[in-house]
Amino acid sequence: MNEMKQKNIESTKFDIPPELQGQVEITTIDKIYNWGRRSSIWPLMFGLACCAIEMICTAASRYDFARFGMEIMRPSPRQADLMIVAGTVTKKMIPQIVRLYNQMPEPKYVVAMGACASGGGPFKEGYNVVSGVDRYVPVDVYIPGCPPTPQALIHGLITLQRKIDTQSIKKVRWYSKEPIDAIPVPLLGPDVVDPRQNAIIREQAEKIIEQSETNAAGTAQVEQA
Repeated sequence: MNEMKQKNIESTKFDIPPELQGQVEITTIDKIYNWGRRSSIWPLMFGLACCAIEMICTAASRYDFARFGMEIMRPSPRQADLMIVAGTVTKKMIPQIVRLYNQMPEPKYVVAMGACASGGGPFKEGYNVVSGVDRYVPVDVYIPGCPPTPQALIHGLITLQRKIDTQSIKKVRWYSKEPIDAIPVPLLGPDVVDPRQNAIIREQAEKIIEQSETNAAGTAQVEQA
């Protein structure tokens, strides 16, 4: 009972008779459901760059994020519900990240760890770097730093837990009647292409073709004259 009060999951809307206090607690489905999920988040075991070293330190004995129920880092996305994007996201790697995200079951969350994952970092203008993983997958928590310290990652994970505490079974997307569509996997060619932008790319290509045909027709008329 004391643990429920410490976790703030008991409901104070209903009075408990004095003879039952200490034996009975009243809570809501949302609170007990969120309490169970926030205390057993399993991160996906992968890292991209130097931020991954800080993530490994956070999992080690000095900081030990097992205190938050996160000690089970799963090598399979089908057994994980938290993706920590730790490091620089390159255009070569983003298709794999999106594919892994799609393979994770709902409910699932994403933490962008560090400046590179959040917005490109010092490599933002690089020809091979994605300027933020949130261009392709939804991000729940951003952690600044280059690289963030283990304390910063722990703060980000606590922030994620607070976000989970505010969710309701009636409103979350994984309990809605509408199906959840997978995110289209980006195509890697001379550059990375987001399939969700196909309509815009097609429209721009048609405008370029139309403009080139107009210019060609004008050039032909000038030559004939």
